[in-house]
Amino acid sequence: MMTTEKLAPYVLRALAEAQQEGRRIDLETLALTLKVRRPDVRKTVSALHQQGLVDALRLTLSLTGFAIGAALLTTELQPIRRPKAAAPASSAA
Repeated sequence: MMTTEKLAPYVLRALAEAQQEGRRIDLETLALTLKVRRPDVRKTVSALHQQGLVDALRLTLSLTGFAIGAALLTTELQPIRRPKAAAPASSAA
């Protein structure tokens, strides 16, 4: 399961990018963009709303949320999920 702490920077960055471009983004689009489950995105947006960083009803960032999200636009974030390990090669003798 995806944790709120792990997903929050990706949500902030995606919302900042959309807001900077003047685009509206909905929960479904946000989940598809991040390639994570919608309930995980909803939970993260709710947590960010409680912190005053996101308006959960409009899916827009507060000034502080935008500042953090904009800073993350130039930051290299680790992949949300670890790449799947390659299947072990079977030795055919």
